[in-house]
Amino acid sequence: MLHTLISHAGATTPACEAMLPTLALPNLDALLRLLSPLAEVQGDPRSLSPLHEQLQAQALGLVAADGLIPWAALDAHAAALPPASAGHGWARITLCHWQVQADHVEMPDPADLAITAAESDALLQAMRGYFEPDGITLHGWKPGTWLASGAVFHGLSTASLERVRAGTVDPWIPRQPQAQGLRRLQNEMQMLLYTHPLNDDRTARGLRAINAFWVSGTGALSAPNGVDGSGVRAIDHLGATARREGAAAWAQAWMALDQGVLADLRQQAQAGSPTTLTLCGEQRARTFTLQQEPFWTRLRKRVAAVPAHTLLQSL
Repeated sequence: MLHTLISHAGATTPACEAMLPTLALPNLDALLRLLSPLAEVQGDPRSLSPLHEQLQAQALGLVAADGLIPWAALDAHAAALPPASAGHGWARITLCHWQVQADHVEMPDPADLAITAAESDALLQAMRGYFEPDGITLHGWKPGTWLASGAVFHGLSTASLERVRAGTVDPWIPRQPQAQGLRRLQNEMQMLLYTHPLNDDRTARGLRAINAFWVSGTGALSAPNGVDGSGVRAIDHLGATARREGAAAWAQAWMALDQGVLADLRQQAQAGSPTTLTLCGEQRARTFTLQQEPFWTRLRKRVAAVPAHTLLQSL
């Protein structure tokens, strides 16, 4: 059974909320009349792992505490990297730009930095020697994001990049004693990157400098071969669309989902095939699944189903 999870399904800004009543989502409306709702799940804006990541981890069969979903360990396993040594853990290291304000530090979305593979590799070589004395091994992974292994990451709770992108970093910086070395490395990298020729070139091209990194995705993965992602489809581009292009683009992206993914799910449900859909907002999530029910139960459900835009407003 394929479980489809749509994150940022609810309005992320007042402008998006104003667009909700205008959304034409006929396939989602039809699905809400076909599927049965399960219990609502509440999120916590203070949690290190946002609600949609928690639900995705659960769908994958991962049991993890807050801030310890092992995304980096899964990435390392998929990339066929050597397993971390006993007592060591994995982390994602995301290159980013920090803007220092009078009383806080902001991080524009790292995805907007347009870091090339060549830039990422050059900085990896420049920074590797600073991390290795702390027992941290860096591995290239994707442009702008590396994988790192080391004892410091074992059991270290970290905030998802989702919590800090286009926001304030101060409340989310790891403060545990074992993270002291990471905070020192952060300061060392800021000094190194401030004078790095690569940033001079980026500035000359009108791009933001790369002057910091973010650690996330820590957590132990006990049995990587037992994690099967084929039964989970996570759709997470609505949030990025709203951040980069605004409410109108977010609404268009929602209607495109309705005409594509949700149209397919509707046909699947109408054919009686197992269907599960989770709509996840910032504060709460609702899951709907196809159940075998008597005709009169299905009829009452269709009559009682709320319109799609009303449901999305509740997320």
